[in-house]
Amino acid sequence: MAEQNLTGLLEAVLFACGEPIELARLAAGLSLEKAAVREQLERYAEKLKKSDRGLELLFLGESVQLCAKRSFEEQIAQVIASRKNAPLSGAAMEVLAIIAYNQPVTKSFVEQVRGVESGQVVNNLVEKELVEEAGRLEIPGRPITYRTTANFLRCFGISSLAELPPVPGTEPEGEQMELPTE
Repeated sequence: MAEQNLTGLLEAVLFACGEPIELARLAAGLSLEKAAVREQLERYAEKLKKSDRGLELLFLGESVQLCAKRSFEEQIAQVIASRKNAPLSGAAMEVLAIIAYNQPVTKSFVEQVRGVESGQVVNNLVEKELVEEAGRLEIPGRPITYRTTANFLRCFGISSLAELPPVPGTEPEGEQMELPTE
């Protein structure tokens, strides 16, 4: 494989991983020699240092990670914070209500209730720290379950889920409205 193609391949794989990956695992996954991968990555790291690109390559012991340059840390934090504080869409409020009233639930449960794909909405709620992973179900595939967070309670000004208003049409026994008789 040509050096430029190998650099592009390594960059793509490291970007897709998003987390540190062991050099041995990276080399094995690409059917390459570990020494050749390390050498290519060291050259790539030097190119990144000398360029005005926003990326750098970190060597963390026997692992490597592609990440944003530290010099952009403040601006990145501002953008992430503004995204975190963006108002919730109608779809996000709908998903949040489904999770709050039925927790812990899986993404597939939310999608079944809504009738549309909702994975990205759930991920955005996790990013905003309104929802968190609650564990995994003990069924094939072990899907992740989600629940609301303490931040959810703070944002909605309640101290517990018991303070959520009742779902319309689900009045507790004894409190049902009586229809007038003629």
